[in-house]
Amino acid sequence: MKDAERVTFGGSGLDRAAHLRTDPEALARLRRRSDALCVLLWRGKPLVRGDARDRLALVPLDHPVLTFGHGGIIDRPILLGLEETGAPIFAHDISGWEPEGLDQDALGQFLDRTEQAHPALPDDHVFAELRRLMARLTPRDAELAAGAKAVIGWHDTHRFCARCGASSDITHAGWQRSCPSCGGHHFPRTDPVVIMLITHGNSVLMGRSPGWPEGMYSLLAGFVEPGETLEAAVRREVMEETSIPVGRVGYLASQPWPFPASLMFGCYGEALAREITIDPGEIDHAMWVSRDDMMQIFAGDHPDIKPARKGAIAHFLLQNWLADRLD
Repeated sequence: MKDAERVTFGGSGLDRAAHLRTDPEALARLRRRSDALCVLLWRGKPLVRGDARDRLALVPLDHPVLTFGHGGIIDRPILLGLEETGAPIFAHDISGWEPEGLDQDALGQFLDRTEQAHPALPDDHVFAELRRLMARLTPRDAELAAGAKAVIGWHDTHRFCARCGASSDITHAGWQRSCPSCGGHHFPRTDPVVIMLITHGNSVLMGRSPGWPEGMYSLLAGFVEPGETLEAAVRREVMEETSIPVGRVGYLASQPWPFPASLMFGCYGEALAREITIDPGEIDHAMWVSRDDMMQIFAGDHPDIKPARKGAIAHFLLQNWLADRLD
């Protein structure tokens, strides 16, 4: 698929500078650079700026917001990579900060529309849910936000050694945890997920999970199991969720998906039958949607179905299917 890397979070060519992660002196020099900047997170939300919330708000490493002792998931900035100019970009977390008037119930909802403004930052700088603004970001900002959210989220859930249970230490500039007790080494986790554009004739298979907002449908998706190929995962997931057999399967594009730490493999598949029998433990509903209906959905004119979320690979694949650009 020639446009495969245009998907949101698809990559901007950031130099991740992995060779510097084990060099303490080089890391110290990078942290001292006057052009060093930092992606800031609060409870998984990146700091963004502007009325449209369409740019990451990068702050210097000596900014007061990093010195207030808020505390967070990590105790030191993580090196994300180097800009073309050589300027280093780090990521840090201040989840220990407690905003005034915080609506705890809104946090963690499927679509969190709340924003949090820190008093040490300009008025147009807010922490906002990445799902809500991901399609507005530049490719570089999207890559930085996805990387920061995923790796800091991994530290939050992997503070202890999986071999012996002892508390582990952050090493390799934030890209490894090492156990001082047993010597074990642990690395950021990425879970492979297949998401499938399953077609039969001029229709595409769509489904919805329980708890989704009314009218929201998407392509079927599921985790790849150990010892399984992408093709086998596509066929298994579609059969489990809808009882539809799938024949030919192919790969289209991939997307890092930091919710919390997946890599979505966009695939296509040809259905060998149309009759749907859902597994209610897997999905809430599934149906075939014609190309004409999908065009109406994308135009926002369908009475029952909303378009797939912009920025998600499902939207990207369906948009290219409608435009006959899958090859």
